[in-house]
Amino acid sequence: MLWIMRFSGLVSALLAIIVLSPSLQSFPPAEAIRSSHLDAYLRFPSSDAPPHRFSFRRAPLFRNAADCAAADAGIGVCSPSLVHVAITLDFEYLRGSIAAVHSILQHSSCPESVFFHFLVSETDLESLVRSSFPELKFKVYYFDPEIVRSMISTSVRQALEQPLNYARNYLADMLEPCVRRVIYLDSDLIVVDDIAKLWRTNLGSKTIGAPEYCHANFTKYFTPAFWSDERFSGAFRGRSPCYFNTGVMVMDLERWRSVGYTEVIEKWMEIQKSDRIYELGSLPPFLLVFAGEVAPIEHRWNQHGLGGDNVRGSCRDLHPGPVSLLHWSGSGKPWFRLDSRKPCPLDTLWAPYDLYGHSR
Repeated sequence: MLWIMRFSGLVSALLAIIVLSPSLQSFPPAEAIRSSHLDAYLRFPSSDAPPHRFSFRRAPLFRNAADCAAADAGIGVCSPSLVHVAITLDFEYLRGSIAAVHSILQHSSCPESVFFHFLVSETDLESLVRSSFPELKFKVYYFDPEIVRSMISTSVRQALEQPLNYARNYLADMLEPCVRRVIYLDSDLIVVDDIAKLWRTNLGSKTIGAPEYCHANFTKYFTPAFWSDERFSGAFRGRSPCYFNTGVMVMDLERWRSVGYTEVIEKWMEIQKSDRIYELGSLPPFLLVFAGEVAPIEHRWNQHGLGGDNVRGSCRDLHPGPVSLLHWSGSGKPWFRLDSRKPCPLDTLWAPYDLYGHSR
């Protein structure tokens, strides 16, 4: 079991990298499950694939510990022994996604039992994933940007306007009906604990679970127009809403499907287009629907905000307490800062999971 206790600053970060650095394990191959039948959400557009701008080194192979449940290969993605993880893939953040997968496998006690659902809006990404993880259990799902393009309004940052940011809203529709629960993770994080612990989160009667931050000023996530209009602000009546970061969520897809939460989120996005009730892209609709109705998860599972605003002096320290997941939310990403030779101290904790290598 590997996690970091309290640390901050450069000296602590350099010590922690020794603890978190992936070992040179080499294990027999796990069974690989490749993409199969393509439904409406999996149909790729007919266009030539973009050329590889980069390649990734091959990760070591990982296998389950002796006490892991045996996966039923015959039923594939529907096997009840699997831990399901959903992550988006795009060329801009692919380096982060690859590092996230690497970190999950490195720290999992049952890595062969982790199934990855990759959401993409670009072609030719599957081969890049397979080159680094030849035996990985995964499936690629195409998310058509046109599904949400007309519903997206301008945001405070252009990056927040990308259609793929909204793919998480459609997981219940895109993934197979037999997948009843999934962990959704952003591409700018690493996991330094066993993902199975997060998977076992007790959601009770709630649809999603996430670390909540009730000390945050919740009002700032919505415009004055929202708070001054009872038609909108009344959505929180009877609830005690707290901020939560949608980059780390455990989602009960069965309950999501039965209620139809995708349509509820879409309705709020349509209201936003006409009344401008928030400024922050895909986050506020989730807050509108779920804030105050979230199963709480320990803060160790989302040490977020490490990206800062990518300007001088914006480096962040970790919040007090143990750490199971480090999240570079914000505009500063560790791979960009490392490449520019101007990293923040905590960026060195991400570096050991980076498999990036220029094509030759």
